[in-house]
Amino acid sequence: MKGLKFVSPLFRENFKVALRAIASNRLRSVLTILIIAIGITSLVGIQTAIEALTNKVSESFGKMGAGSFSIASIYSDSQSGDHKRVLNRRNLSYEQVSQFVEQYKIPSIKCLYATALNNVAIKGDSKKTDPIMSVIASDENYINFNMSDINNGRDLNKKDIENAAFVCIIGNNIRKALFKDKDVLNKVVTIGAIRYQVVGTIKEVGSMFGGGIDNRVIIPITNARSSFLNEKSYYSVGIIPAANVSSQVAVDQATILFRSIRRLRPDDVSDFSIDKSDSMQEEFDKQKSSLSMAALIIGLITLLGAAVGLMNIMLVSVKERTREIGTRKTLGATSKIIKQQFLIEAIVIGQIGGLVGIIFGVIIGNIIAILTKANATIPWDWIILAVLICLVVSILSGYMPAKRAAALDPIDSLRYE
Repeated sequence: MKGLKFVSPLFRENFKVALRAIASNRLRSVLTILIIAIGITSLVGIQTAIEALTNKVSESFGKMGAGSFSIASIYSDSQSGDHKRVLNRRNLSYEQVSQFVEQYKIPSIKCLYATALNNVAIKGDSKKTDPIMSVIASDENYINFNMSDINNGRDLNKKDIENAAFVCIIGNNIRKALFKDKDVLNKVVTIGAIRYQVVGTIKEVGSMFGGGIDNRVIIPITNARSSFLNEKSYYSVGIIPAANVSSQVAVDQATILFRSIRRLRPDDVSDFSIDKSDSMQEEFDKQKSSLSMAALIIGLITLLGAAVGLMNIMLVSVKERTREIGTRKTLGATSKIIKQQFLIEAIVIGQIGGLVGIIFGVIIGNIIAILTKANATIPWDWIILAVLICLVVSILSGYMPAKRAAALDPIDSLRYE
């Protein structure tokens, strides 16, 4: 109680009485605290996890570049964003994407790539992965465009592309499945019947992004063209504009050039898609808002139940302590003091429940964040909101019982059995 030494003696006394009352009704108080804690845990826990994942995604998009985009084939009418007839469904050919890379003059990093194989097993060191891996054929810029990093060894380089070298870099899940903790550099993996030398490994991304890059082998696109790709293969181009280039200008110039390469008339709908990283970020933000709203609704519903429980406890407490209230009023306690005492009880219960909920919410949220390879965080804005919500719930729940206690007649209260 040392922290209350600067508070008025009357308030200190009321606070002590409130704590004694809470301690004397342990079971009911603990149950109400737990109900409040569950609501706050669900709210703060989900928001902590969302905050950590948001930071991770923002960091990844930051590495990728806010204005980056990719050009790919359209696989369905819905991708075109237009219900008009699309001229054709031709895949983007190697010649077309190569021509685009040569003629696109906007300062940028350009990446030419294609999916060589999907859902295949990779062999190496007398072991084999599950048949869920992908083989990506690319130039030397794929890792950079795909917002990833090399963990060990090196990336593909221009010499590998020019020589159609039998080299590769592998994702973390493939490394663990085939080699565990061994040094993988210069080891050999087999894709189909073709052997490739491992020159690098990709830094683990984790399951929050679906583990895509962790399950991939990257090989030179020139090598893949003679091994796995054919005229029906789908090629794509990734673009990261220079920092001083407008994203919209880069996209517009790419659209104009690719329409020219595809020989489309002015009234033809583009038969290729352009996917911008900005739109990916916007989609993630929408999902984040939906999750935040869902967490808030779940927390408020739980707290509504806690408010009803807290009000019932306080009403029962008023009834059980009628004689005590009468005695205090007889000794000079005013209705204001009695009301204050019961409000303090409600607020203390609410804040204890909120504190417990905040602690468990932050812990659970950060456990989820760590499991998804995101950095731990503390959502201070949601914690402050949780404290305010608990305060409001406590006052609303405690006001009616406090008012009823304050309105009791001292003589009738002393006669109450």
